Amino acid sequence: MQSEPTLIENSRLHDLGDGFVVRRMLPILATRHVGPFVFYDHMGPADFAPGKGMDVRPHPHIGLATVTWLFEGTIRHRDSLGSLADITPGAVNWMTAGRGIVHSERTPPDARRDGQRMHGIQVWVALPRVDEEVAPEFHHHDAESLPHIHQHGAELVLIAGTAYGHASPVKVFAPMFFIEARLEAGAELALPEEHAERGVHVIDREVTWGDVTLTAAQMALQAGESSVPVQAKTASRLMLFGGAPLDGERHLWWNFVSSSRERIEQAKADWVAQRLGKVVGDEQEFIPLPA
Repeated sequence: MQSEPTLIENSRLHDLGDGFVVRRMLPILATRHVGPFVFYDHMGPADFAPGKGMDVRPHPHIGLATVTWLFEGTIRHRDSLGSLADITPGAVNWMTAGRGIVHSERTPPDARRDGQRMHGIQVWVALPRVDEEVAPEFHHHDAESLPHIHQHGAELVLIAGTAYGHASPVKVFAPMFFIEARLEAGAELALPEEHAERGVHVIDREVTWGDVTLTAAQMALQAGESSVPVQAKTASRLMLFGGAPLDGERHLWWNFVSSSRERIEQAKADWVAQRLGKVVGDEQEFIPLPA
């Protein structure tokens, strides 16, 4: 059964310092997940002055995959597997936490010296129950490796999952899609019908989705067999995401995601005891377990 798109309200702003603001769009009280997406942050845009930058100290994850997608700027990823990769616009950093991984995200030295503009999306994708304890992995995919899809006034980059007859090379664990879309003024785009739950997040300008009008930094969700198309009132950029419904609820506490509350308690104890490993090349700092 088709349902009409619904505008999401009550996103929260978090100031991380130096003018770097993150808008938390999922989860909210009314919507805890869309397909496997259980967490959705819109980072920036923010201008870092020379000498300033982003410093997310080493911290742990379990039970999820994290995805970073940048429009502007550079972030250096390091983790307890020994991975080192600079994420730049158009490329993908996909980290599968599984049974446990530790990573840090910082501004690289050159970008810190010169200053940079930072703008992007970070999401968490919950792993299916059967995969929650898989071995952790990290994969970096260059921009050239991702499908670029052109249709009827729309240019799409398929970041992860499947859509419009294409498949991203990014390894996923359940049916999903994650797309950056650029639409010409007046262009219409139907969302992928093979996925039962869908979301639209406008990065800039304005679109309509059924009876809902979305402007920059707004999100709407829809579930059902089919969806009305998105139409761009002006040339617009947006994110499209969703997938199959989750196989049960998930518990989120700090950076941990699990179908089991007991598993989250174990992860807390493991982090306090420093049993989850050290970030290779960034061993001196870490974020303590919140009180």
